[in-house]
Amino acid sequence: MKKGKKKILFVASEADPFIKTGGLADVAGSLPQALIEEGHDVRLVIPQYRQIPKKYKDRMESVCHFRTKLAWRDTYLGVNKLVEDGVPVYFIDNQYYFDRDSIYENEDKHEQFAFFSQAVLDMLPVIGFKPDVIHANDWQTGPLPLLFADRYRQQSYYQDIKTVFTIHNLRYQGQFDGHAAGDVLGVAPHHWASGNIRHNGLLNYMKAGIMYADHITTVSESYANEIQTSYFGEGLDYALRLRADDLSGILNGISYDKFDPETNKNLAVRFSKGEVDKKIANKVHIQQKMGLEVNGDKPLIGFISRLVEQKGLDLVKTVFDEIMATGAQFLILGTGQREYEEFFKAKQREYPDNLSVNIKYDAQLADQIYAGSDMFLMPSRFEPCGLSQLISFRYGTIPVVRETGGLNDTVVAYNEETGEGTGFSFANYNAHDMLHTIERAVSFYNKKGIWNKLVNRVMNLDYSWHNSAQKYSELYRQLTGDEEQRLLQKGDESKVQIKVYEPDLKPKSDVKVKKNKASKKISINQAEAVELAELPGIGDAYAERIVSYREQNGDFTKKSDLTKVKGIGKKKYQKISKLLTL
Repeated sequence: MKKGKKKILFVASEADPFIKTGGLADVAGSLPQALIEEGHDVRLVIPQYRQIPKKYKDRMESVCHFRTKLAWRDTYLGVNKLVEDGVPVYFIDNQYYFDRDSIYENEDKHEQFAFFSQAVLDMLPVIGFKPDVIHANDWQTGPLPLLFADRYRQQSYYQDIKTVFTIHNLRYQGQFDGHAAGDVLGVAPHHWASGNIRHNGLLNYMKAGIMYADHITTVSESYANEIQTSYFGEGLDYALRLRADDLSGILNGISYDKFDPETNKNLAVRFSKGEVDKKIANKVHIQQKMGLEVNGDKPLIGFISRLVEQKGLDLVKTVFDEIMATGAQFLILGTGQREYEEFFKAKQREYPDNLSVNIKYDAQLADQIYAGSDMFLMPSRFEPCGLSQLISFRYGTIPVVRETGGLNDTVVAYNEETGEGTGFSFANYNAHDMLHTIERAVSFYNKKGIWNKLVNRVMNLDYSWHNSAQKYSELYRQLTGDEEQRLLQKGDESKVQIKVYEPDLKPKSDVKVKKNKASKKISINQAEAVELAELPGIGDAYAERIVSYREQNGDFTKKSDLTKVKGIGKKKYQKISKLLTL
């Protein structure tokens, strides 16, 4: 493999097209493919659920099967494989854990996903794939970095592997009774005692991922900053501030092949940039299909989402009649809390010509709403990334959003003085601020010259996975030392941004070494970081890495093992080795 190209194992609890409940599946179904296009060797692994369609199961080939232990449990582990759109996909097969009526809502889900996380690590030597980076996602894979640190990293096969943990939505954390730390995960007691996997007296899978991964990402730059505050941090803001140096935000993308108005067979009329009349034809089609008044000049607002409070529906409910008074039509698609489902169904009876409420999820209808709507409403209380605004851009539909998370990073508020902008936005979580923004958007919709320029502008934006994949590629290279080695060779150590976090697995040595740099060498097996840092050419960062490496792997058996420490190449070793002894 070419220099800079990595072996990546992408680990997720769901992936499109095999199994999907939310945005994680879109990411897991698209990002690996984009990374392969960047030149990496990328494999995806998910559980083999009962709900995966038969057409995919029929294509699977058995790779291996063996027995493994989950704490005290002796259990079967099968690995099956297929290739989808150029991506090798492994499926963890265990009918006891994954042949269930529900994917996530099981009483023993802590055990299900502990098994999944451990199975991923156990399978690697057997299938013969040693990744440079294991990229885990959300609470279901939170145990993986913990298990890796507890008993895998010390094994020679796993030593050079780094872990990345991506937070897609911090609200869902995987919290369970503390006894599962030993009884299910089987990890050493000090992980619980240290607080690294404990929050509010419960075992917390999300926190385990945060505290033990080498690097943490989330799905937009704004969300990475927001979750370090108490308002957005869901109780874990303190842990994220602790890991702030190892936390970054990389915006999600979308598949520009899947959401292509020129080729999407779900659309009534396919269209491209500049073909405003064909976009209007899609609006007329959806108006007819949904029983709305057919009028190509009426503004149509789309809303596709889970019907839950997070999505700003309390704001919509508060000023709903005022929204309808703008003269716009409203088209809703989604399921969720009964409170909102019943409210919108009742309102449909009041506004039969201008409101269509569809309590379901229908992928074909969703595409038709994106293409036929003039505006797309996303007044979220919080939004880690958001994909709907990016899909809306693709179809020339103008987002109306609250400035939070990924919405803040992707939608630029329209400025009538400069003519710049890609949508309409409001900052405060306030129903009347939202209403005013909708009214403003409707007023500009009626100015066709301005509106058509906006439509053409957003269709020219590029939020494909290509951009995100490049940023992940750079992260992987830095994490595995490529970027750092390049900077060190240039003599510039100050620009290295990624540091590897190694949890404190055992007490620091009580042995003190007297400081006598002029006449006595320092022992790399006894010295503490503060003493090593005083030596010329080492400094704080390398001292911490040397001590962390020693604590993870035991005493150095020979001085040349220093080259196994991140960032210490041959030149660095030659410079500092004369100052050190075993």
